[in-house]
Amino acid sequence: MKMMRLKITLITWGLGFIALFGLLAFVAIFISDEEHSSDGGDFIGELGGISVSADVLKHQAMVEKYAKEYGILEYVSTLLAIIEVESGGKLKDVMQSSESLGLPPNTLNTEESIRQGTKYFADLLSSAERSGVDGNTVIQAYNYGGAFIDYVAKQGNSYSFELAESFARERSGGNKVTYSNPIAVKKNGGWRYLYGNMFYVDLVSQYFISPQFDDKMVQMVMNEALKYEGFPYVFGGANPNTSFDCSGLTQWSYRKAGINLPRTAQQQYDATESIPLSEAKPGDLVFFHSTYNAGTYVTHVGIFVGNNQMYNAGDPIGYADLTSSYWQKHLIGAGRIKQ
Repeated sequence: MKMMRLKITLITWGLGFIALFGLLAFVAIFISDEEHSSDGGDFIGELGGISVSADVLKHQAMVEKYAKEYGILEYVSTLLAIIEVESGGKLKDVMQSSESLGLPPNTLNTEESIRQGTKYFADLLSSAERSGVDGNTVIQAYNYGGAFIDYVAKQGNSYSFELAESFARERSGGNKVTYSNPIAVKKNGGWRYLYGNMFYVDLVSQYFISPQFDDKMVQMVMNEALKYEGFPYVFGGANPNTSFDCSGLTQWSYRKAGINLPRTAQQQYDATESIPLSEAKPGDLVFFHSTYNAGTYVTHVGIFVGNNQMYNAGDPIGYADLTSSYWQKHLIGAGRIKQ
């Protein structure tokens, strides 16, 4: 989920009564503290495609620091969404990562928690890449632990709620508890199995913003493209079964909106009207040169979504900041599809 934008750690926690710890370790292990998430609280809109509370946002710089250290800087938004679910940004052990080190719940301070949570997140991503599973599997594995990655890998490599549910059912022996979270109430009337939280992907993903566009065609394109956020880059990939390369993703997504693009980035560049990036509108294409030795001038393409961002088949598929030094170095300009 690289993955998958989904592109996420085994960091979890339980209650802290020593006398009950042996029992609660089974009941509460890997259970997120969604009661601490900021339902209807002080939200600020759209940080890298997510809506998180001010209490969570204050940890952004530290999350970025350790995400960079462990080579997963593109997952900062996902990590912040996880913090929202785990603690709402208000607990000392903000990522609830003590137990991933075999420590009692809430042992780590805030920086130690973020450092360990991010490291474990990176380890899960590496395991997911080796196993070939998708990004949502990694998100659920943050709650369930790495065994869930192996579980999904043996059953088609793709996360589903049904797999998350069956994993919890097996681990809990079928024992259920009432669970009044609105997501659970809507999905099954309000219960979960007594192991982890089978709704964890839904809990995390609720903080991600689905972009809305005035143009119906652009909305159709992005609705399709966003299905593959967090999928790995695959050279020559042109459909969901193989995942995508850059032009494979654009060709597939625009086709769903009734627009037929040629196959390669160079061909798509040749088929569009060249315009400066300053004139680009959401739905235009963005082209780049010399990102690898392709034997052509144009080597990469993405979908312009506004605000100096594009959505593209990087590794993993997801959003990218066009003002970064890398993309500026290789930028050719935008292209408007001729209709």
